[in-house]
Amino acid sequence: MRLTYPAVFYEGDGGYAVEVPDLPGCTSGGDSLAEAILMGTDAASGWVLTELEDGKPVPKASPIEAIRPEAGGFVSILVLDMDAYAEKYGNKAVRKNLTIPAWLNTFAEERHINFSQVLQDSLLALYQQENAAS
Repeated sequence: MRLTYPAVFYEGDGGYAVEVPDLPGCTSGGDSLAEAILMGTDAASGWVLTELEDGKPVPKASPIEAIRPEAGGFVSILVLDMDAYAEKYGNKAVRKNLTIPAWLNTFAEERHINFSQVLQDSLLALYQQENAAS
């Protein structure tokens, strides 16, 4: 999933500060504009990933025209690649229930099989197989 958010940039003190108004408290900065863009993108991605992992909806982005920076600031768009970011940094476990036949449950329990690990390993293998094809 790719998302875009307007960000406000301010130059000063030998670098740039960046703030993402649609993501409360999401600020960052860098020594150069390029670094500020990268750091702003990283901060915004982390902010959104936390919301997603907590089961909260992703905030809707404001139209760029609606963002009014203070004097000396300018607005630009940050592009967030949430799939890549989550693959690299996401880690929150999600509890899932499953149903299997009783005989298969007995078989697995007798062998001390970790159901969660088997499911994770299988899904990860499928994920890697599908992404290798694309």
